[in-house]
Amino acid sequence: MAFLAKLCPLGPWRAGSDTGERSRASAMLHSDALYSALTHAMSQLGLLDAWIAATAANPRGSAVRFSSCFPFLDQHLFVVPPRSLWPPPASLRVRWKSAKFVPTSMVSLLLNGRSIREDDWTVDGPSECLLPVFRGAPVSSPFRPALRSAAAVDRMGEGVEPHRTACIEFQKNAGIWAAFDFADDAACECWAPALKGALKLLADTGIGGGRSRGWGRFEQPEFTDGPLARLLFGKHTQAVQDTSSAYWLLSLFSPAESDTVNWQQGSYAVAMRGGRVESAAGWGAAKKTSRVIAEGSVLVAASPLLGSARDVAPEGFAHPVYRAGFALALPVAPKRREPLKIEESTETAPVPLEDAVLEIAPETNATEESAE
Repeated sequence: MAFLAKLCPLGPWRAGSDTGERSRASAMLHSDALYSALTHAMSQLGLLDAWIAATAANPRGSAVRFSSCFPFLDQHLFVVPPRSLWPPPASLRVRWKSAKFVPTSMVSLLLNGRSIREDDWTVDGPSECLLPVFRGAPVSSPFRPALRSAAAVDRMGEGVEPHRTACIEFQKNAGIWAAFDFADDAACECWAPALKGALKLLADTGIGGGRSRGWGRFEQPEFTDGPLARLLFGKHTQAVQDTSSAYWLLSLFSPAESDTVNWQQGSYAVAMRGGRVESAAGWGAAKKTSRVIAEGSVLVAASPLLGSARDVAPEGFAHPVYRAGFALALPVAPKRREPLKIEESTETAPVPLEDAVLEIAPETNATEESAE
């Protein structure tokens, strides 16, 4: 069993960007940052030692696995799509590759090899979300990036340093969601209530940056229990192939020693993760950086992925500091079995020549390492 949590922010939300720049914010809270927030909450609930033993220090693999936090709007869940199936073939009407987040309904179409109508979709530039179109108009975007002004004032009153900080402002009925899965029924019975309690606590204390300004707080979470595939795809669970040897990651992933990944196949991206410690033993100390496999990657393995947590505490630190890399992944087809059909619009949309050229040019990213 699993459960899905929807969090509706009460104000601005800030998850740091991969570049670490103050002027940029991410709409996605990575699973390692979510683990850190949950660990602080478990400490306040008196469950820290049991939580660490069941997750980071569990030799059999974490009893709880969870996704990164992705945007949602009403019933539409957005997610990073499988890299092996995205983007669809180039189109002169829709810039598929510009979408970072796509609805799970689109992922279902991709996994089932269904045709895609251009008129049914559009990419929202500011949010990088692929939005469904109804009656000729797209649904509203779940969020917008924004910049908020502030000033750092010297305690002695000798100087003021104005600055601007990026944040995410969500629309009404929008927010972020995360999925939680369990190793077995016993783990679910033990940790599902504790996790829901921790999320309710975090609703008041906040998650992410700017918490001293009231950012990162949200309404009491909405929980839905059920099988993971059904929570994501509803009745279209045939999209998930239990017999597949390829796994679509919904979380960051650090391979465990028992994970048998074929790195010569699949389609994956590597990300660098850093950050700072929040602990009474040393607030603000820089964590060790480490490589992880990014969300949306499709890995080929002989058995389901487990993942691990790495101790990234600074040298000589008083206690371990764990970066979670537990795998929450769904089995999918490693590649398209046949070319995906794109149903072109009957209307002619004017497209600048340079845009048409960009659609067919190969996309490059120096930070990615992938194998096809």
